Amino acid sequence: MDSQKEALQRIISTLASKNDEIQNFIDTLNQTLKGVQENSSNILSELDEEFDSLYSILDEVKESMVNSIKQEQARKSQELQSQLSQCNNALENSEELLEFATRSLDIKEPEEFSKAARQIKDRVTMASAFRLSLKPKVSDNMTHLMVDFSQERQMLQTLKFLPVPKAPEIDPVECLVADNSVTVAWRMPEEDNKIDHFVLEYRKTNFDGLPRVKDERCWEVIDNIKGTEYTLSGLKFDSKYMNFRVRACNKAVAGEYSDPVTLETKALNFNLDNSSSHLNLRVEDTCVEWDPTGGKGQEKVKGKENKGRSGTPSPKRTSVGSRPPAVRGSRDRFTGESYTVLGDTAIENGQHYWEVKAQKDCKSYSVGVAYKTLGKFDQLGKTNTSWCIHVNNWLQNTFAAKHNNKVKALDVTVPERIGVFCDFDGGLLSFYDANSKQLLYSFKTKFTQPVLPGFMVWCGGLSLSTGMQVPSAVRTLQKSENGMTGSASSLNTVPQ
Repeated sequence: MDSQKEALQRIISTLASKNDEIQNFIDTLNQTLKGVQENSSNILSELDEEFDSLYSILDEVKESMVNSIKQEQARKSQELQSQLSQCNNALENSEELLEFATRSLDIKEPEEFSKAARQIKDRVTMASAFRLSLKPKVSDNMTHLMVDFSQERQMLQTLKFLPVPKAPEIDPVECLVADNSVTVAWRMPEEDNKIDHFVLEYRKTNFDGLPRVKDERCWEVIDNIKGTEYTLSGLKFDSKYMNFRVRACNKAVAGEYSDPVTLETKALNFNLDNSSSHLNLRVEDTCVEWDPTGGKGQEKVKGKENKGRSGTPSPKRTSVGSRPPAVRGSRDRFTGESYTVLGDTAIENGQHYWEVKAQKDCKSYSVGVAYKTLGKFDQLGKTNTSWCIHVNNWLQNTFAAKHNNKVKALDVTVPERIGVFCDFDGGLLSFYDANSKQLLYSFKTKFTQPVLPGFMVWCGGLSLSTGMQVPSAVRTLQKSENGMTGSASSLNTVPQ
């Protein structure tokens, strides 16, 4: 019966997964159909605009050519009219002189005839008809303004849609996820020298496999990439995966997206647990700050509630008015002089890394890990269920590693940011200068229970950076500096 139930459960799980996959594909098809309709409408509008622009250019060119022809016509007409007017005047004068010369032939008196002959000779010499060019200044030829648009017509007949770049291919083998950076590499299926740039899009997701149409996050866009790879750096890995897709663009049009690729970006993400934090600590997500006046308003209220119920006075606790009440079933709130807050996510296996930065005026703080069983009065490092490094800037400056109430002074400078590396399976807890990746100290033990990131703050504050991968430099140092754990043998422990 039990085996049949298990088999049925597996079938149900498989069917549910397949149904989810089919539904995602249906959503993809519906979105694609909607995209076809919208994009077709947009393309038709752009086509109308392009042809209207082409018609406008042709009208402008035609108007310019018509004006050129009219100007040439006017110029030649003016030249010929001027020449025609000169010829008419010369002809009129010449006819008058001819008539005078003809009449002079009838003069009988020799002296009068000689006088008339001299006048005629002088007038002929000065006559415009003999200085007039009888060749037209311009011709009636207008062939220099003729056009032949056969080539242009041929070009117009070859108008066609732009060649669209093919979809690139992302190579998962060449992609690299390391140090909270992702390098995405791709190639073109065939050479295309018309490509101007690439557009890379990415988004975070908690779903493996193909990107979901109804994913809760939008695509982020990186434009104008000239090469065939791009590195996103400084990321917070607050999701299990990231989807990537890329497309090529020429000067006018973008091509199809590549097949999307999903890369794993798993890292430890946690907030501080304000349901069990000490009431003298003001806690918000990844920040904690000492609050010496916290909870005094609640003391009076609790005192009234407890009056008559018990002869035991309420303990001196402090709280922040906005702090939500502890969830039923959670651990007891830290009290006394523990000033402790734990992370809200337990580490049960694997290698993890986070960083801590203290306020400049913070007088005392500790950073480490602890079992869930850490007592509500316990301070980090003073029990066999917690490991930490402690910084004290009050009265005297000390920097030390602490576990099971044993202390080892550290002869190094307190860094601005502390990196914490926890290898649960390997039983290793190491602390680093987060900037230089210098190893500060390592605990070697065997964790027998899940551990929680732990923090103690007094007179100051801490801010955390989570969602971080184990840095490559830390992985390298773990391999090359295992010998340093020997120097911490006085604090190394046996399983608890």
